[in-house]
Amino acid sequence: MKQFNKLGAIASVLAIALALSAFSFQQDKPKEEPKPTNLKVLPKNISHDELISTMKEFNVALGVKCGFCHAPSKEDPKKLDFASDENHKKDIGRAMIKMTQKINKKYFNRSWDNAPAKAISCKTCHGGKEEPEMVLAKN
Repeated sequence: MKQFNKLGAIASVLAIALALSAFSFQQDKPKEEPKPTNLKVLPKNISHDELISTMKEFNVALGVKCGFCHAPSKEDPKKLDFASDENHKKDIGRAMIKMTQKINKKYFNRSWDNAPAKAISCKTCHGGKEEPEMVLAKN
């Protein structure tokens, strides 16, 4: 009878250890970021980190916060619905990205002279402001 109690105790300890190790393994897994949806200009395979970095560049270049282009969530207006197209400024931003890409490709894709490309970005015109300032050249 004592032998069965020892085996039962050992089996119980092993079962608890196995359960704890499985729980620990599940906690150690890195949290997978949700895949972005509704990407129309940015690459569809952009990583979460690249996307966040790109968005932060827009924040700095235009001196705005995320809500400038992204609509509030219908479920919780304190949060943003990043996939939504309800904020028209998002379409303006997409058009500006396309314009910048086109200019950079046409004028700064200088493979013939091996010089580093001096490309334009949002900050080139916006300079940290929502609206770019019109500067007229003096003759």
